[in-house]
Amino acid sequence: EVQLVESGGGLVQAGGSLRLSCAASGFTFDDYAIGWFRQAPGKEREGVSCIGSSIGSIYYANSVKGRFTISSDNAKNTVYLQMNSLKPEDTAVYYCAAKPAPCGSYYYRTNYRYWGQGTQVTVSS
Repeated sequence: EVQLVESGGGLVQAGGSLRLSCAASGFTFDDYAIGWFRQAPGKEREGVSCIGSSIGSIYYANSVKGRFTISSDNAKNTVYLQMNSLKPEDTAVYYCAAKPAPCGSYYYRTNYRYWGQGTQVTVSS
C-alpha cells in the first residue's frame, strides 16, 4: 500500500520556523520525485518545492525561495521541508506528493501520482 504521511505542522508566530516531514512507503522511493504543495482557504493548490533523485534536482517557488529548504533522507524514505522566516501568507494545508522522477514541471498537480493527507500550518501575525 502506498502511503505518504506528513507531519510537523502547527501554529507558529510570524518569523518562526517549522519543519515538515513526509514519510513515504509502498513504492520505490529512488524512482520518484517528492513535491510539496500548499493550499490556503479559497485558493488553488500551489507547488512549493520539489526534490528529485538526481543531485541538484531541487526547485522552489519564488514565494518561498531563500526561506524554505527541502531535503531528503533516502535511508528513511523521508523528505523534509524546513520553513524559516514564516509569514502569515504561508498559512495553508501543506501536502507532499510523489511523481515519477525528475521534478520537471513540479508545479503541475496532475503530474503527481500519490498524495498525502496534508498537515496544517498556521502563521500568526
